[in-house]
Amino acid sequence: MTATTSTSAAPATPAPLADATRDDASLRRFLLGLPGVDQVGVEQRAAGLGTRSIKKDAKRWAIDTAISMVDLTTLEGADTRGKVRALAAKAVRPDPERQDTPRVAAVCVYPDMVATAVEALKGSGVHVASVATGFPAGRTSREIKLADTKIAVDAGAHEVDMVIDRGAFLEGRYMDVFEEIQAIKAACGEAHLKVILETGELATYDNVRRASWLALLAGGDFIKTSTGKVSPAATLPVTHIMLQAVHDWHAQTGELRGVKPAGGIRTTKDAIKYLVAVHEVAGEQWLVPDLFRFGASSLLNDLLLQRRTQVDGHYSGPDYVTVD
Repeated sequence: MTATTSTSAAPATPAPLADATRDDASLRRFLLGLPGVDQVGVEQRAAGLGTRSIKKDAKRWAIDTAISMVDLTTLEGADTRGKVRALAAKAVRPDPERQDTPRVAAVCVYPDMVATAVEALKGSGVHVASVATGFPAGRTSREIKLADTKIAVDAGAHEVDMVIDRGAFLEGRYMDVFEEIQAIKAACGEAHLKVILETGELATYDNVRRASWLALLAGGDFIKTSTGKVSPAATLPVTHIMLQAVHDWHAQTGELRGVKPAGGIRTTKDAIKYLVAVHEVAGEQWLVPDLFRFGASSLLNDLLLQRRTQVDGHYSGPDYVTVD
């Protein structure tokens, strides 16, 4: 996947769903016509999948798979080029003493740090992702959001993480949100677009389902739960709803889109619950970094410690991994 500075035309809605985006009334009718989410049912199913046990061999596979799906992230005002380079080094060799440890999927930074990350990760196969569009609140004009995206893509970002206008969504101005996602997608060129729903601000599971479909209709390559700056961030029930959306999208269009839960996933045990959900709700083909990611930097250290426990047969302790 190679980023370019070109701006593409807004993506066309796949033929089976073209009528849904024909005009404002059609989009509203489609989104409000989606089946309601059974709150009790989805929470019970998420809790049930979370109790599944897996065999030791499968656990080792799950840990390596989860490591390969991590977007290692630093999004702080005090970020320095040195910190980004250190993060890039950890992304390529998460456990320097264990060379067979998989590299992570991506390093995620603010747009002004993309060039530093691109240089540090050159030739590694680790992608550079950048938040944009006035992250995390998104409270700025579309012109500035587009300029923010262009800065990231021109600097070489392979992936752009945008935030939707939650105010517009909650007011029911779905076409405004749709057109903005389409515009950012076009500005991304060949870079992949992750659309952050900020589910903790959407109030209901029905809204999570509507926002998921809205982002998919507008061309988002991934739908992402959260910025990590708002509580609650990722939860299993919300991720279930989003996994169901990409599964149903694939069934109707033949297109594969990804899901990224972000924020609040800190332990290997939690990560395995999410992988079980991916397998059971979306399907086995989603168990790859191109279609599922973890936005949870603190998770990586626990995955590395548990990996050592699986390989060595004893717990190593946190002093054996680098702490961000």
